[in-house]
Amino acid sequence: MTSKLWGIVPPMTTPFDANGDIDLRAVKPQVDWCVDQGAHGLAVGGSTGEGHTLDVEEFRDLIEAAVEASAGRVPIIAGIIVDSTRDAIRRGLAIRDLDVAALQVTPVHYLFRPTDEAMQEHFRVMGEETGQPILIYNVIPWSYLSPELLCKIMREVPHVIGVKQSAGDLKMLADLMLMARPEDRIFSAVDALLYPSYALGACGSIAATLSAIPGPCVEQWDAVQAGDHARALALHEKILPMWNAIVADNLPACTKYAQSIQGCPALYPRAPMPQASDEQKTAIRIALTDLGIAIS
Repeated sequence: MTSKLWGIVPPMTTPFDANGDIDLRAVKPQVDWCVDQGAHGLAVGGSTGEGHTLDVEEFRDLIEAAVEASAGRVPIIAGIIVDSTRDAIRRGLAIRDLDVAALQVTPVHYLFRPTDEAMQEHFRVMGEETGQPILIYNVIPWSYLSPELLCKIMREVPHVIGVKQSAGDLKMLADLMLMARPEDRIFSAVDALLYPSYALGACGSIAATLSAIPGPCVEQWDAVQAGDHARALALHEKILPMWNAIVADNLPACTKYAQSIQGCPALYPRAPMPQASDEQKTAIRIALTDLGIAIS
C-alpha cells in the first residue's frame, strides 16, 4: 500500500458520541463517503481526527475500524500525536498487525523542542522498533523542522518515506520540494494553497479541507494532473472559502458540521472542544452551496 500513497488523502474526523466515547459504527459510513467521492487514501487519528485526545486502546480500535471499512480499497495512514519516543513506539506497535500503509507522526512537541539530532533519533528509533514507514507531520510551530533537516532525515533514516508539510507556509513547501529527492513523498497540508502545492509537484495532500469537501478536492487534483490549470484555479476560488469557514481553534468540530450536513454521520467533537458556532455554520453552508453541493 505504501506505493499507492498519493493524491487526495482526507484526514478523517473521529466520531464521538455526546458522552465523548468513540462511536465505531460511524467510521465505515465516513470511509465509504470519502471513497465514493474519489479519495485516494485516508489518514486516521491526525489533528482533524482529534488524535491527541485518544488513548492507546481507542487509537487501536479506531485504526482497526478504518482498515476494516476500507477493505483494501484505499491505503490507511495512522496518525500518532504524542510527546515521547516511548509512547510513539507503543502506538506503532499497537497497530503493527493491521494493514496500514504508513504512520503519520508529529515531532515531539510539548513546550520543549528536542535538538535536531534528538529529533532525528526519535524517528530513527521509532522506525526501527515498529518496522513501519513514517510520514513526518511537520505542523508544530515551536518544533518545526526545516527543509534541510527534513531532507537529512529522509536521506538517513530508512523508514521515513516523506513529509506532510503544514503550517500554511508555501515558501517552506517550495523549498522542501526543491531539496527533496524524487522518491520522497511530500504531501501538502497548506489548505489555503492546495492548487499551487500541486503545481509545485506535491504528490498529494492530507488536509482538513479534503475531509469537508472530498469531491471538489478530487476534481481539482484531477484537473492539475490533466494540465487543466484554468479549471484548477476556478476550483481554488470555490474551495478556499470552505477553508476560511472551518479554520479555527475548533476546526475538527467545523469539519464535522460540514460532513454532517452532507449526510456523513460525523457526530460530536470531544470535550472541551466546542461545536461549530452559528456564525461558523452559516459560513460553511454558504461555501457548500457555492460549490453546488446539496446540503440538509
